[in-house]
Amino acid sequence: MRRLAVLAALVLAAGGALADGPQALRVEAGTPLLRIDGRLDETAWQAAPLHESFVQYLPLDRQPPPEGYRTTLQIVAEEHALVIGIRAWDPRPEEIRAPLVRRDKVERDQDFVSVLIDTMGTRRAAQFVRVSAAGVVADGMFLTGREKEEDFAPDFDVEAAVQRLPDGYSVELRLPLLSLRYPAEAGAPWRLMATRSIPRGDSILLVSAPLDKDAISFIAELQEIGGLADIAERVRSHALLSVRPELTLRSARRDDGTTRLSESRAAVGAEIKWRPRADWVFDATLNPDFSQVELDVPQLAVNTRFAQVIPEKRPFFLESTDLIALPEQAFYSRTVTDPGWGLRATWRGTNADATALSLRDDGGGVLRRPGPYATTLLPQERRSQATLLRGRWHGENISAGALLTMRDETDGGASNSVVGADLEWRPSEDQRWSARAMSSRSRDAAGAPGESGHHVRAAWLMRVPGWNFAAEATEISPRFRNDNGFLEQTGVRIVQTEIIRRWGEVDVPGPLAFQAHEFETYLWAQHRSTLADVGQPAGQTVLRYLHPGVWLIAARNSEAWVQLQYDAERARQDTPLRTMNSLAASIAANPWPWLTKVHVEAQAGRKLDVDADRVGRSRRALVELNLRAPLGRLWLESEQRLEHTTIAAPDGQRAVADTALQWLAVLHVDARDSLRAIWQGTRFVRYGSGESVPPGDARGHVTSLVALRRFGVGRSLSLGLSRQSDRPAPGLPRTREREVFAKVSVEFGP
Repeated sequence: MRRLAVLAALVLAAGGALADGPQALRVEAGTPLLRIDGRLDETAWQAAPLHESFVQYLPLDRQPPPEGYRTTLQIVAEEHALVIGIRAWDPRPEEIRAPLVRRDKVERDQDFVSVLIDTMGTRRAAQFVRVSAAGVVADGMFLTGREKEEDFAPDFDVEAAVQRLPDGYSVELRLPLLSLRYPAEAGAPWRLMATRSIPRGDSILLVSAPLDKDAISFIAELQEIGGLADIAERVRSHALLSVRPELTLRSARRDDGTTRLSESRAAVGAEIKWRPRADWVFDATLNPDFSQVELDVPQLAVNTRFAQVIPEKRPFFLESTDLIALPEQAFYSRTVTDPGWGLRATWRGTNADATALSLRDDGGGVLRRPGPYATTLLPQERRSQATLLRGRWHGENISAGALLTMRDETDGGASNSVVGADLEWRPSEDQRWSARAMSSRSRDAAGAPGESGHHVRAAWLMRVPGWNFAAEATEISPRFRNDNGFLEQTGVRIVQTEIIRRWGEVDVPGPLAFQAHEFETYLWAQHRSTLADVGQPAGQTVLRYLHPGVWLIAARNSEAWVQLQYDAERARQDTPLRTMNSLAASIAANPWPWLTKVHVEAQAGRKLDVDADRVGRSRRALVELNLRAPLGRLWLESEQRLEHTTIAAPDGQRAVADTALQWLAVLHVDARDSLRAIWQGTRFVRYGSGESVPPGDARGHVTSLVALRRFGVGRSLSLGLSRQSDRPAPGLPRTREREVFAKVSVEFGP
């Protein structure tokens, strides 16, 4: 059997030498599984075809790799998994950057390889897995058409190992078919691209496909994997089941200055994933506990008249995010604050896919009621049922989708439903058109007659050599509501456009002369105006932005931009439009192996103080520093973030000061054991400088300490404690909360 497999592999290798994409070696059912140890020394690896057509994407595209940095890719198809082998040669192996970091923190400051795989074959979405030279994994979804195309939130049950070698390193990565999403039959060929990061000097990124910077997305040139023509049909009927029960022990205490409450409880939860066949996946969650989810970065409070988006990090909501493919306005899972249970079904066909999701939310969060000038936050104290139905059809250059979302209080109170349709058309590789329309109907808890509204949006994007063009128009009626979505404003019409001139590689003159690998000039503009409503005239400008600027990328993964901001905003309907101009700049770099990130943003000029309705001199600064350092056999991650804003009164005295800090440290014993500490604090001060708004001084801080031990895929033990303190104003009692927890999670599956 092994000789036949070797012979078949040699034939494939001969054909693969002439093929554009990588070729896979198929092994028969019953063949012993490969050991995932990073060594690439087993018989299958000797037989699997080599793909080594790697080229540069950064800093210069379509250039050969630097001398000595040969990279090869191999694929072995097992009965229940794809196994990827990547060999990375390095002429200076002592300079390989391989710190121990948290999952999903494998970034361009480290040596890593990655695999992007599109099992739908459409090159509209791809699952990706990065493996650093230290064996740390970062994974997620790459979604085209989004402002931030890389989404690290989804986690897949993958197995990876790295072997450090005298002339580089090698990686083995097993992708279980349970972690991949594809139709059961007659689907498009699976496509793949591998990348390699070399963070020295020019921060080189190699790719296994002929990708260039004029491509409309990073996954536009994924290549077909040879030798997998019938893999979906071969395994389509394999049923796979994964059950992950968890036990959480918790003790909490709350003191608000007048009463003290203590509570201790044990909670049993579970995550279940069942794939009866390739095109169906069912998920269930019962009493999930998210105590290990990292704290959200604290936000500044100054002028926060509109709500802010917070990324989703909870595992249940991250299944098939490419299928939902909805902006926050349509579905925003953070509206579910305390899920008691949830069910989800996902189906993928050759030209269509669909998902259905229903959860019970036990409440305790907030409801957002946006308007044209501010968002009102209301307590969400009642239980409710959140439901989402989503389906899409795909053609060669066009896709169409529909959605239905509902939010109903379980005691028969308030309700909200939204129905919508969307369309995306790609007339060529250079253009993308998209449109979305939604209609809502709502009833409040008092039983008032239902209100209805609409949300429509159209967008156009074109990318041609040297130029990017984008335009977008949105209209949100005053009575539109989506309790399962995120709305910054309602009752407004928004028009925005952006023109980017890409100059390519440029020598920047001056005393600090350097070479920019990419250099762009751009102009971004946005205008928001009101729609007619009771007591609200139509066509009143809410804000107007005009931002010309420059952007560049240089050595050491440096990125910088400078922009002029010619802005105008109106605080409320009955106040004038206030003009405010400023200068903003940002620079980020990976300067050294121990100082892996320096990011500084600054803004100076005039800013609107919304509460006081006046414009004053303003200063804003944001500083982020990431440190990675060995401590003997241990590794330390330390991340510091400081953001500070001030606004002055007309007499020049400081009127507002707002500060947010976060310090995060992780001590890694090895790739499985870690200790994470987080401290974050906020302070918002309004000074009494003769203004109409009374003075105030609100402070808060949170401390969290979590020890984590991973025993393997899906098996972990964590112990933690947290303390939180808030004081809304001087003289008022401080609220303190303390919590200690222990959590164990065990997975049973294939």
